[in-house]
Amino acid sequence: MTLGPLIVQSDHTVLLEVAHPDAEDARHELAVFAELERAPEHIHTYRVTRLGLWNARAAGHTAEEILDTLNRHAKFPVPSGVASEIADTMRRYGRLTIERDAEGQLILRSDDAAIMREVSSAKKIAPLLGNKIDDLTAPVEAWARGELKQQLVARGWPAEDLAGYRPGEPYDISLEEGDWELRDYQAKAVEAFQRGGSGVVVLPCGAGKTLVGAASMAAVGAKTLILVTNAVSARQWRDELLKRTNLTEDEIGEYSGQVKEVKPVTIATYQILTSKRKGEYAHLSLLDAQDWGVIVYDEVHLLPAPVFKLTAELQARRRLGLTATLVREDGREGDVFSLIGPKRYDAAWKDIEAQGFIAPAECFEIRIDLPESERLEYAIAEDQDRYRIASSTAQKERVAREIIDRHEGESILVIGQYIDQLESMAEALNAPLITGQTPVNDREDLFNAFRSGEEKILVVSKVANFSVDLPDASVAIQISGSFGSRQEEAQRLGRLLRPKQTDVKASFYTLIARDTVDQDFAQNRQRFLAEQGYAYTILDAEDLAAVR
Repeated sequence: MTLGPLIVQSDHTVLLEVAHPDAEDARHELAVFAELERAPEHIHTYRVTRLGLWNARAAGHTAEEILDTLNRHAKFPVPSGVASEIADTMRRYGRLTIERDAEGQLILRSDDAAIMREVSSAKKIAPLLGNKIDDLTAPVEAWARGELKQQLVARGWPAEDLAGYRPGEPYDISLEEGDWELRDYQAKAVEAFQRGGSGVVVLPCGAGKTLVGAASMAAVGAKTLILVTNAVSARQWRDELLKRTNLTEDEIGEYSGQVKEVKPVTIATYQILTSKRKGEYAHLSLLDAQDWGVIVYDEVHLLPAPVFKLTAELQARRRLGLTATLVREDGREGDVFSLIGPKRYDAAWKDIEAQGFIAPAECFEIRIDLPESERLEYAIAEDQDRYRIASSTAQKERVAREIIDRHEGESILVIGQYIDQLESMAEALNAPLITGQTPVNDREDLFNAFRSGEEKILVVSKVANFSVDLPDASVAIQISGSFGSRQEEAQRLGRLLRPKQTDVKASFYTLIARDTVDQDFAQNRQRFLAEQGYAYTILDAEDLAAVR
């Protein structure tokens, strides 16, 4: 009998032997319910968490399936305590439900009187409930649906929300398929959302999350509010809806820093929703400006904290979250679960790549030695300055130029965090620079020039991380990032994963200052990609010739 690639430990960590022939199969099955914590070269460490198990349960997976995955791939027997804990944790989902009674009153119902006693007597939950109707049922305050779900998750008893949704004002939205049609996984994602009524769809960058949003809007058939990361993303959503649906320009409004339109389908930026005037959120009236049938949250892993509070009050409306990763750097995955909804559908990056819908990619980490003068500056610097010194080393300009020369003729993005570093890089490469200060119209012009091939190199700040469709980019060179942000790593690789017109394989380079916090943060960022099955080839800057 062949021993599997996993070691399941009693502290709920799972070790994956990367070189094992069954490692890829085990990785894909683990991703359904476990989070990758560490990803060095040979052994990856996953952790099985309550939230991961509840998301798997909400997406239709069972404890039996998860235990079967662990048992089939484990080198040694799964500790009995871990198996019992997985089964018990997954059983907790749905033991409480939020429903409506015959008069339309919200009620919390349990199948166990002891569970109801526990939650109803909890200090933070009791004020959200009225006097118990019986041992299994208690009324819920009309305003408390969202907060109750948050508190129940924190207590360890995630409620299944069966209370239904306002239909919203009907509006004719239909897909206009011609030379395209929904892919199988996109159709399954829409079906899963329809069944649940709210929740999150997890798909890789480039896999067509916007189309899932459009098809979900058509399935609901009501006025829709779409929340996006920035104005460029808003315009890309508008263009895609005009191309893929029966909607016209007169029916789609943009609500951003530049334009304030409220139409049957309105696309608003998170920034405008969370902007304050005299200490008040000035644009929250948008949330009730129409009788929305569905609210779409694009890039839900970037949802600003104030929007969670607003969303807690919108539980009667259908909510669809779209993202490439459920990872949030602020640790608020539980709020996504309780307020937007649980994960309804996901598809592995490598699976969609194998079907030809996203481009294959190779990832390289290029390690660079700091020169003596910068090494000394780094050594005596305060902790808060060290990352900037290490990640902004001038040596990265030389290495970036070498990489660009090796990919002559390809469309190349150079991506970074620090504006002065990017300005210097753009000048050295004689390439256009796009930052948050670049006017939206100028950004669109430069992105269009890049798409058409008129510009072959763009130097971009983090404004290009989010929802920017650059299908012909085949090379990305990351020179600095947001410290250890896994979500940013996912977004940046995603810029390369759109299917190409040619057979060119995408190449993702990260330039790292050796033996510095730059290298430490890089290891954290790479965890997400390792979870998806993308291995990094680590090279010394002097060995770049080995790449091609």
